[in-house]
Amino acid sequence: MEKIAALDIGLKRIGVALSLDGKIALPQNPIIRINRNQAAKEVKKFLDDWNIDILVAGIPIGGSSEEEMKKRVSHFVNLLDFKGKIYFIDESFSSYEAKEITKGKMRQKRDGKLDSIAAALILERFLESRKCK
Repeated sequence: MEKIAALDIGLKRIGVALSLDGKIALPQNPIIRINRNQAAKEVKKFLDDWNIDILVAGIPIGGSSEEEMKKRVSHFVNLLDFKGKIYFIDESFSSYEAKEITKGKMRQKRDGKLDSIAAALILERFLESRKCK
């Protein structure tokens, strides 16, 4: 079974999610981004520690900043020196969905937990798209 990780890459926090069975997406501890090299090092360690086979990175599709975000996300993923398969998928509205899911259940702090829930939603989209093939 392939181990899959998803990232919701932001300028301040990186949400992380994991699927060990190809069916369930589990949010993990987020990575607080001090700078890109520190964040890339922590993400790389996570990927290595879990022996990840597939990396899914979310990119917001549509909107005026799509090209800029695509460049930033691609650059960050290149810093990881990841040897497995990499997929970029649309992350549109994942952060909004994460807020809606947790409304009334957890306080909206800036600790990155919402980012990891958004990463889990991105991973669920990826897993669902694989079922359709």
